Amino acid sequence: MTVTIVVVILALVIGLLANRFLRGRMVGEDAGGITAQDLISPMETLAVLLLAFVLVVAAESYATAQAAAGDEAGAVDNLFEVADYAPATQGQRLQAGAVCYARAVSSVEWPAVAEGASSSAPGVWSSYLRGVLKEVDSADPSFELLVGADQERGEGRRIRLTEAEPAIPAVVYWFMLLTLAVTVAAFAFSLPRRKNGVEITTLMILTVLFTLSLLLIRDVDRPFGGVIAVDASAMQRTEEDLTEDFVAEYGQLPLPCDEQGRKLPTP
Repeated sequence: MTVTIVVVILALVIGLLANRFLRGRMVGEDAGGITAQDLISPMETLAVLLLAFVLVVAAESYATAQAAAGDEAGAVDNLFEVADYAPATQGQRLQAGAVCYARAVSSVEWPAVAEGASSSAPGVWSSYLRGVLKEVDSADPSFELLVGADQERGEGRRIRLTEAEPAIPAVVYWFMLLTLAVTVAAFAFSLPRRKNGVEITTLMILTVLFTLSLLLIRDVDRPFGGVIAVDASAMQRTEEDLTEDFVAEYGQLPLPCDEQGRKLPTP
């Protein structure tokens, strides 16, 4: 980074010195130079390219987060189903843990992540599930299926939490904002001083579009918060289905968690 800064600064200094001491002798004192419009053009290109690049990065992150949310819900559902093949005692506890995990994710962790925070509620059930799996005999035919299903669930959560973090570093966002602001200011500076109603209107529309683009990028870069956030509907549907299946299988046998997936005290 230091080399880049030094090289660019040296290029600017050498260019200015050459302009001051050599240009007049080489092309004449009255030779024309570049105009303000010539300088604005590359600035406009930089702003548009930067905006497009950042928007693509944010959109990819959003799509990955959306897919991860669905994959995690599917993995929890799969774990519940695979638990049918486990020994009866462990199978019931694994299914109960899957229900509680789904509740903790959709009711506790999702709102926390949307606010930029975190929650340990699902982690309690991750540990619970691993504890039950340790009780299953590794020679049991269902063991590998159970471990694989739980790993898929854990990987789904890991990816979801990773994508919850902004894909665009703050410094890049502020650099983009500065670039667009300078571009708009340069456009305004270059407007004709008289009979410029059409140009001013066009520039105002362009400014609004730039602003909306930045706000859209900011929103999309926070997949689980903002106006177009990825919601918890997939996990909520999974939790409702698993709860119904658990009640159908075990009747009124109580779950080890409340409606929000928080662990209940052991009697």
